[in-house]
Amino acid sequence: MHGIYVKGVLSVTGSERARQVELLSRGAAELISPAELEAKLSAADREGRPLRVKLGADPTAPDIHLGHAVVIRKLRQFQDLGHEVYFVIGDFTGRIGDPSGRSATRPQLDQAAIAANARTYEQQIYKMLDPDRTKLVFNSQWLAGLDFAGVIRLAAKWTVARMLERDDFARRFREQQPIGVHEFLYPLAQAYDSVALRIDVEVGGTDQTYNFILTRELQRDMGLSPQVVLTMPLLEGLDGTEKMSKSLGNYIGIAEAPEQMYGKTMSLPDALLERYLTLTTEVPQGEVASWAEGMRTGRLNPRDVKMRLAREIVTLYHGAGAASAAEAGFVRVFSERLQPEDMAEVILGPGPLPLAKLLVMTGLAASASEARRMVSQGGVKVDGVRAAAPMEAVTPTHGMVIQIGRRKWARVRLER
Repeated sequence: MHGIYVKGVLSVTGSERARQVELLSRGAAELISPAELEAKLSAADREGRPLRVKLGADPTAPDIHLGHAVVIRKLRQFQDLGHEVYFVIGDFTGRIGDPSGRSATRPQLDQAAIAANARTYEQQIYKMLDPDRTKLVFNSQWLAGLDFAGVIRLAAKWTVARMLERDDFARRFREQQPIGVHEFLYPLAQAYDSVALRIDVEVGGTDQTYNFILTRELQRDMGLSPQVVLTMPLLEGLDGTEKMSKSLGNYIGIAEAPEQMYGKTMSLPDALLERYLTLTTEVPQGEVASWAEGMRTGRLNPRDVKMRLAREIVTLYHGAGAASAAEAGFVRVFSERLQPEDMAEVILGPGPLPLAKLLVMTGLAASASEARRMVSQGGVKVDGVRAAAPMEAVTPTHGMVIQIGRRKWARVRLER
């Protein structure tokens, strides 16, 4: 990197700013706009300060998975370039519920659920973010202080016609599905977060594009420079079709054990390998392109690329030693053909089940009592990890392998 430090902030040349824009654009679905981002970098450099980069997260689910990590790791790229991240936990907007992509009104969370989920976010985000360059804030700090007159003034900034430009609202309106008035307030409240924090850049998934465009217009209307918008693609889950989601059971959690993380990655469809390498790892794009070309021409076996992907992912969240151990375990079980070729496959729906019930549903145990006995004897493994509690809740995932001893095996497929 070329430049000098001024007041603790990296002062960079024009060519370096262009390089930063190119780096930050990697894997992005859309950047509004490259010229604006370069201008923001230039202005921040003149003022001797970092960019203020925001990600908003409603605490509606307690675990972070690789789909979330696509966006969070983009924040880390900003931090590595010297910028400051505002991780906004929507403890106030969580009471409204994000309507993005919803076909029905989202249930509102109570304060206890919001607080519990927010604590989990705090525990997990620093697997990816630099604590020294992260400001963890709660949007109740400014939204809870708005009185009814303030809400009316905010609502007056946007029209119902503009709200109905959103695909999800328009679809629900056409289909005569209910739309709560409070749902119209959600994108306005989210936009106000950027006003309150004077944000330079906002990062999020493509499902947030409408909200981000509204934010730019609200900032401009309130006399602020509109934020740059950088959206990242929504990552498909292990089934290869649906967006990664804990509720669908097609996810890889960043807090999962290395063995589970490695094994789940190895169940990915080959068609997703290039996309996952680009969005979930730090492998240089040139190398990713070379591997993709190698798979297309037959020069590379997709299984070898998949093992590299699994190793990269586990290393990011658990370290190189854990990744090597997870790979050795996988090779020992699968490459040495301890796994049968004709393993039975069972189609299940998403959602957690007691392990004993899961063993019965897969046909590996004749009864719940037999299942409990086999678990207590230490003979049951789920994705290569020995199970210890028969009533432990297990969420079926696409490609999950369940083993009892050396002779009984089953692979889970999620129904579509």
